[in-house]
Amino acid sequence: MLQDEIGKKKPFEVPEEEAYLNLLRTAGVLVADFERLFKEHGISEPKYNVLRILRGAGGDGLPCLEIAGRMITRVPDITRLVDRLESEGLVRRHRTDRDRRIVIVSITDKGLKVLTELDEPTVRLHREQLRHMTPDELATLSRLLAKARQRPDGEGPAGAGAGTNEANGE
Repeated sequence: MLQDEIGKKKPFEVPEEEAYLNLLRTAGVLVADFERLFKEHGISEPKYNVLRILRGAGGDGLPCLEIAGRMITRVPDITRLVDRLESEGLVRRHRTDRDRRIVIVSITDKGLKVLTELDEPTVRLHREQLRHMTPDELATLSRLLAKARQRPDGEGPAGAGAGTNEANGE
């Protein structure tokens, strides 16, 4: 139990506090492995996420704001993130003929190559991290996490970046 893991003497004030802290603790453990994997390939999790979104969008690309809305975790400055990806040759930008104010971001062949190199190790790491859970347990966990992202008033996901890779086109 979390209380024992973190050496908490008194019980949690409310079950919601324990659930929230469990989410943070678990996310931290799982994310650390992916941060190491991505670092070995010279990218960060947000850069990887943008590349996945763009690969899923196909050759047409997407505007920056749409990329930001599809991110798994919120990024404070999507423009700077795209700047870095562009300077590394992983994405390119172009304006549409229809509206020159709109900048479209597309993945390059180099960006596709990075993703291809990460596809198998990423799947392997997902399986390795959660291999102790049954398919039914994983489905239940995913359902409960999706429910936790909903606002209590039922108005939809709480905040941007609450989607999944499937929602991101992958």
